[in-house]
Amino acid sequence: MHTDHASHGPVRRVGITAVASSLPGHELTSRRLQERIAAASGLSLPARMLERATGIASRRVAAQDEYASTLAVRAARIALDRAGLAAYDVDLLVFASATRDVVEPATAHIVQAELGSRAHALDVTNACNSFVNGIDAARAMILAGRARRALVVTGETPSRAVRHDPADPGQLRDGFAGYTFGDAGAAVVLEAVDRGGILDVDTETHSGHWSVGGIFGGGSRHPRGDEYTYFHGDGRELREVFEKVGTSVLDRMRHRTGLAWEDFRHILVHQVTVPYLERFVELTGVPRERLVVTVPELGNMASATLGVQLDRVQGDLRSGDRVLFVGLGGGVSIMTMVWEKA
Repeated sequence: MHTDHASHGPVRRVGITAVASSLPGHELTSRRLQERIAAASGLSLPARMLERATGIASRRVAAQDEYASTLAVRAARIALDRAGLAAYDVDLLVFASATRDVVEPATAHIVQAELGSRAHALDVTNACNSFVNGIDAARAMILAGRARRALVVTGETPSRAVRHDPADPGQLRDGFAGYTFGDAGAAVVLEAVDRGGILDVDTETHSGHWSVGGIFGGGSRHPRGDEYTYFHGDGRELREVFEKVGTSVLDRMRHRTGLAWEDFRHILVHQVTVPYLERFVELTGVPRERLVVTVPELGNMASATLGVQLDRVQGDLRSGDRVLFVGLGGGVSIMTMVWEKA
């Protein structure tokens, strides 16, 4: 039986009231990853090629018995504890990730079964923007009176889409972006707040570039075959697409809100490689000291990136501090979200 948990009064502001992240225990260095690729493929690779090209020294990798839901559940339990809540206090659970445990059912149900909650559960997926999209969707449902409190979680295991035995240099290049991947989970609690909260959200989508990179297996186009389970794409081409799209979504946000870079305590940006992040700073003018840099030690954590960054700084945030989220996702989509701590 479906129960309508509509709010009894109008909700004007929705904020993030708790945040958490989870990282697998196993660390994989770029040096060790390169040795593994060279041994499996027989290719002769320049010394420290991966680290020099990406700026990534290491990343975390899930164990065989750890899944996307495993990382999401760990983060969820921490977030609920920090919020002083039990699982049954949540009436909306959104699993928002580029990775999922299975094609069907929604991974949100697996997370919910582990947590023991009975919330309305669903998945949201949009490549590396999934987590921010999930937060936005949950916020909209609370504002619409369809939920009172939401738990938005992500669990990312993109390391499982990495080809470790490329047959030739061309195949190595085709899957090179996958060597940036690291695994992680994150979670936030969303509910009505009296002040602050999520103040602004904007998106820009350029779907004509959907084929530039991705994992194309598991759907109706390529339901079977290991070849399609690896990440394919040209990282340089993806970067060129984002540069071509430009900074318009950031410019609109600043014009609409009247906020300057100095008005944000932190600016959280999706991070693929160190050179990519440096180019972002160059193009946008974002002060580097406002960034929360995670990519050298954790790699590209897909949609969990911003959640891990937020968890790293949330303990130092004070009421009134603003944080800007900047999401970049394959497809291609760009998102901004302005949040002020209540």
